Amino acid sequence: MNPYPITVIQIISIVFSVFLLALIFLLIRKKKMREEYSILWVLIFIVFLILSIFRGLIDKISSILGIHYQPASLFLILIGCLFLLTFHFSLVISKMKKNINSMAMMISILEQELNKYKNKKIKNSK
Repeated sequence: MNPYPITVIQIISIVFSVFLLALIFLLIRKKKMREEYSILWVLIFIVFLILSIFRGLIDKISSILGIHYQPASLFLILIGCLFLLTFHFSLVISKMKKNINSMAMMISILEQELNKYKNKKIKNSK
C-alpha cells in the first residue's frame, strides 16, 4: 500500500506548479520576460513540482534537517527560494544601476560636445 496516497491538495499543487511553469515559458516566448531572469523562476517551480509529485521528499528533507513538522520544512524551502530570488534581483538591480550611471555620464558628455558644436556653428555663421 502507498504510504502517501494522492490527495486533492497534491493534485492542486501539481496543477498549479505546471501552470506557473507554462506561464513562465509563455512570458519568455512573448518576450515579456528575459531568459536570464526566468531561469531561477523555472528552477523554483521545478523544485515545487517535484516536491508536489513526490510527497515523501518533504519527509526526508524534514528528517535530515531535524524538523518534526513537515510543513515547516516546506516553508523553509519557500523562504530559501525567496531569498535566492531577492539576492538574484539585487544583483540585477546593481548591474542596471551601474549601467544607468555610465549612460548618464555618456549623455552628459555628448550634450557638452553637442553644445560646443552648436556654439562653433553659430560663430561660423556670423
